[in-house]
Amino acid sequence: MLDAKALRTLSYGLYIVSTKGAKGNAGCVVNTFSQVTSKPEQCSVAINKENATCGAVLEAGRFAVSVLDETAPLELIGTFGFHSSADTDKFAQAQTCFDAADMPYVAEHACARFSVKVQHKLDLGSHMLFIGLVEQAETLSTQPPMTYAYYHQVKGGKTPPKASSYIAEEPAPAPADAAPKVGWKCMLCGHIEYVDELPDDFTCPICGAGKEMFERIEL
Repeated sequence: MLDAKALRTLSYGLYIVSTKGAKGNAGCVVNTFSQVTSKPEQCSVAINKENATCGAVLEAGRFAVSVLDETAPLELIGTFGFHSSADTDKFAQAQTCFDAADMPYVAEHACARFSVKVQHKLDLGSHMLFIGLVEQAETLSTQPPMTYAYYHQVKGGKTPPKASSYIAEEPAPAPADAAPKVGWKCMLCGHIEYVDELPDDFTCPICGAGKEMFERIEL
């Protein structure tokens, strides 16, 4: 027996992992960054191998991490969590700084940041696990860090399909005697808008996708 819902009892934070590869800056949202030893200070992170950020970390051999705080807007999380660095400059609208190794990191809505040099990597199938030595660490604000529970329950955020903790969910079926309920589902993040038609200028409140990324569904 394996109840996947039991995994949701695990506690996580929300982080932006960033680096610089041959094609430029790359970054993505993860919930898997954690400390693994204190002497020396080492941390680990698992990144989906389909993410451009994963390939960029492999090239650079190092990465930076911004610990998002509770003020982080969904627009920022959506930019880094539901788009690809391969075709989107995710840092264009974010306050960006660079560490001593010239790795970019998001300096706004973050309560701390880390610079990590990769020491070990492990192929986990869908994800690559990086374990590295913390070379820099800095507190950026006194705001409380955003937990994954806060992101879901207070912010109303969604889990990116490439996240380690992603569990696909289907909308609950409508009662047999009920009239079909029309909605529009975002093909990027899964958000559903329950309206008959979407305005031409509509953008997803979770990931910022335009109307063209929504498909009509009936419940």
